[in-house]
Amino acid sequence: MARSEKSFRLEVADRLHSAAIHLLRHARKRDVVAGQGPARLSALSVLVFGGPMALGQLAAAEQVKAPTMSRIVAGLKRSGLAKIEADAKDARRIRVTATAKGKRLLQQARVRRIRLLAETLSGLREAELDTLLRAAELMERAVRQASGRE
Repeated sequence: MARSEKSFRLEVADRLHSAAIHLLRHARKRDVVAGQGPARLSALSVLVFGGPMALGQLAAAEQVKAPTMSRIVAGLKRSGLAKIEADAKDARRIRVTATAKGKRLLQQARVRRIRLLAETLSGLREAELDTLLRAAELMERAVRQASGRE
């Protein structure tokens, strides 16, 4: 009996979910060199690639409550990785911006993770790497479509 399209999508989603979690855990092994925890690096990544934003926006992007994000941002500020400024339009709000030091640290962490992943893929043949590249492209497209950006 052939599997249904819906059950096949669920099977693929399950495998992708598991593989993505294992892949990210593996890549995070190199993050300890950065000297910042995963929550700080994740928030810093949002700031570096998304630009300055209000604390509430950053909390929403990271799917945490504002008090949690306040502690994360305070740690980033203490480390010189982010700066906090009053919002130009509303002095009661703050805007968080990655500093040049924060951008450098994040870029270095990203390079370390990518190199680790490249080493991890070193045992694969070129055709298998082509398959993974195509899979990555498809996943990116599916996410764009699901979020209404395509």
